[in-house]
Amino acid sequence: MSVVESIKKATSTAFSFEILPPLKGNGLDSVMNTIDVLREFDPKYINITTHRSERVQEWNADGSSKVVSLRRRPGTVAVAAAIHHKYNIPVVPHILCGGFTREETEYVLIDLQFLGITDLLLLRGDKAVEEKYYLPTSGGNAHAVDLQQQINEFNSGVFEDGSKMPHLLAPFRYGMACYPEKHEDAPSLESDLFWAKKKVDAGAEYLVTQMFFDNQKYFSFVEKCRAIGINVPIIPGLKPLRKASQIDVLPKLFHVEIPEDLATEMKKCTSDEQSEEVGVEWCTQQAKELKSYGVPSIHFYALNATQSVRCVAQNVY
Repeated sequence: MSVVESIKKATSTAFSFEILPPLKGNGLDSVMNTIDVLREFDPKYINITTHRSERVQEWNADGSSKVVSLRRRPGTVAVAAAIHHKYNIPVVPHILCGGFTREETEYVLIDLQFLGITDLLLLRGDKAVEEKYYLPTSGGNAHAVDLQQQINEFNSGVFEDGSKMPHLLAPFRYGMACYPEKHEDAPSLESDLFWAKKKVDAGAEYLVTQMFFDNQKYFSFVEKCRAIGINVPIIPGLKPLRKASQIDVLPKLFHVEIPEDLATEMKKCTSDEQSEEVGVEWCTQQAKELKSYGVPSIHFYALNATQSVRCVAQNVY
């Protein structure tokens, strides 16, 4: 059963969350621990992020240096397969434009089909650490809609080089991202909505939002989407704050606004424990309001916040 089918079949607001592959050289213990903590809430799917390589300076013993390509979190496909095998929970690996050629993407698709994993989340991805602004990878897809076109062509039996597949396997089904507070590179929210509509018209079965902390922004965004004919599920993405410093960091990283009431309460905190309590309380109220609004699912960004997400889920589900 695909992600969108699971969501539509659920009798109440579904639960899902996102995890990161472990850092290069580490085992799966942290990943499995997150799943063990959260699986009691019957996750309909688990997202696994994908990470591009970075160009970093490597120093030699003689004091000289060279720039090397380093991928700090490899293993998205293997992690997805391990979770799928151990827990029998649907997994949704992220597929990125940034950092990957079309050929590399195609081989990932082939590996995933061999594994029977056919749900994806398609994303442009962030700019590289060393870049001032996003630059498409040479030989890769420039934008999420270009990646989407490649997936659609693959589903129809056409390889990246234009040759035909001898046999068709199960097609990929996928969701894509949306931004209630506008993507950082979009000139306006109207432009962002235009491209969201393009994604849906071309086959995206659902949209997942960037994290947000003001539900009114989500409600307004959904209303605007429905007005232009976007009728697929729009899944809100939430993240409970854990540290007071996040009210300054997250807006810079993800271009989201922190409501003044939340910022005020976080600034009163004198310890991380107090900050975590405020974050859980705020996220709980968000989730309860969204659930009463009738959202099909709530997706939690669980990085470094597994126990906070568990507390929220206990309060809401």
